Amino acid sequence: MTGKPRSLRIGTRSSALARYQTGLVALRLRELSALDSELVVITSDGDLDVSTPLPEIGGKGVFTEALERALTDGTIDLAVHSLKDVPVEPTPGLCLAAICMREDPRDVLIAAKPWTLATLPPGSVVGTCSTRRSAQLLAQRPDLSIASLRGNVDTRVNKALRGDYDAIVIAAAGVIRLGLGEAIREYLPLDKVTPAPGQGALSIQCRESDEAIVRLVAALDEPATRAATTAERAFLEGLGGGCAAPIAAHARIVEDGALCLQGMVAAHARAPIVRVSTTGPVSSARELGLSLARQAAAAAAVELPA
Repeated sequence: MTGKPRSLRIGTRSSALARYQTGLVALRLRELSALDSELVVITSDGDLDVSTPLPEIGGKGVFTEALERALTDGTIDLAVHSLKDVPVEPTPGLCLAAICMREDPRDVLIAAKPWTLATLPPGSVVGTCSTRRSAQLLAQRPDLSIASLRGNVDTRVNKALRGDYDAIVIAAAGVIRLGLGEAIREYLPLDKVTPAPGQGALSIQCRESDEAIVRLVAALDEPATRAATTAERAFLEGLGGGCAAPIAAHARIVEDGALCLQGMVAAHARAPIVRVSTTGPVSSARELGLSLARQAAAAAAVELPA
């Protein structure tokens, strides 16, 4: 599509959170262009299988592949993703025209009782399917029992509140966006439980050939958010992209305008964790992430991709 579009077909996953986030994007695009939009719900493989750990069913791409197919075949004009679900390897013919609207990137602890990570009773069962979270939780509380937890955000929160687990750990962004913030017992510090690269940010994917739509969507891009998440995702890329090893990264622009990046990696969920950090110019965000990945891999004895 090279001319000005008359309406937009926006692809979204079926979850309440995905629909809400896509609605935010649709509203902003309407304010910019006065174009009507239609939300096209597409069920991903990750939505169909809510019990198998993600590494066993294909990793993060299971949440994005169906939307990307719909973009490629012209069923939709753009797709809205949680950036942390988007693989670091680019998909031919598609681009992330905007990275924006980053909510609180931290993880949070939710429990039926007024517990924090420090006050959970010994041997407490904590729900998560993330090796990243597991490694960092066990580094602080090796007595905890980590139990598998998948499902939509509201489903996971409800499981915690009815006592299926002593606590769960989940991304703050989804909890906040769904208005479930009252369930949060503790926001976990970024230097103790570093988030997934891109956590809390939205990405809008388009066909590269649709110049009018790319220009429209690019107006929503936030340079500071793109720079920070570019560094985070480069750290992940440098350590093997979508591999199952625990990897975390968070970047922010500090007062003097420099980009500060911190990363975490471990060989596996119960291995010692390695924390690294660096600071550099915003214009070198990708190089900063790749360089820090090499440093982290050497310290953690993690094998880099060929």
